[in-house]
Amino acid sequence: MKRTGGLVLVLPMLCVLALAVDGRAIPREPRQGGVYVVAHRGAHEGIPENTLAAYAKAIEVGADFVEIDTRATKDGHIVSMHNGTVEAYTKDAKGPVSGFTLAELKALDIGSRVGPEWKNERVPELGEILDLCKGKIGIYVDLKAAPVDQIVKMLRERGMERDAVWYTGGSNLIKLKELCPECLPMPDPGAERGLQRLLDTAKPNAVASDFKNLTQSFVETCHKNNAVVIVDDGGPESWAPMLEWKVDGIQTDQPAALVKRLQERGAK
Repeated sequence: MKRTGGLVLVLPMLCVLALAVDGRAIPREPRQGGVYVVAHRGAHEGIPENTLAAYAKAIEVGADFVEIDTRATKDGHIVSMHNGTVEAYTKDAKGPVSGFTLAELKALDIGSRVGPEWKNERVPELGEILDLCKGKIGIYVDLKAAPVDQIVKMLRERGMERDAVWYTGGSNLIKLKELCPECLPMPDPGAERGLQRLLDTAKPNAVASDFKNLTQSFVETCHKNNAVVIVDDGGPESWAPMLEWKVDGIQTDQPAALVKRLQERGAK
């Protein structure tokens, strides 16, 4: 979700705040202090982002969701890459992700830029990620440039359609609702002035936001409309105000540190 470049309550309140329109709340309960922790591009501190290694680390540190940036390849497979081109990930190729077949992407060394120990880390295909995560962690689908129907099909084949939230809007939001009424879209209204209109028209069970657009009244409005709020953080310094405002989830580049913070908060 992060455009350049984060989820979080006390358990008794969770049942109230997780009540969703048509009864479709987030089935997965947060592991740490009532707040969802979303690993942005996986747990990628010292690990290549959006890789199986980063997603496995997110499971290990106790995150609730992993973010997957979904893009389609030239031959119709879905992979997880944040950028639309490959230059930032490898010195071996240039061009758009959509211009490569899955085999061609798999041939690229996308790990050595982080460290020589990651030289064999490859671009993961969506099915690989889902198989790794099933039963262990939720899926945060960031719909970059991939067909909604194909992702829905892959989730349903694994019984994971209710274990995913979708960062999407516009025509893709409409299509997702038509194809998968049981799925959980999570649109982002941007600035707070667009929030009530989004809540009235789309009636989402979850709302996405970014810390730069977040206010206490934004969170309160979502909760009054039975929608949970999952927010991209602004770094660890943004966690305290978000926790005070009772956001339901935080997406972060530092999931291990956020898990520790929530554990310490719960102990107090």
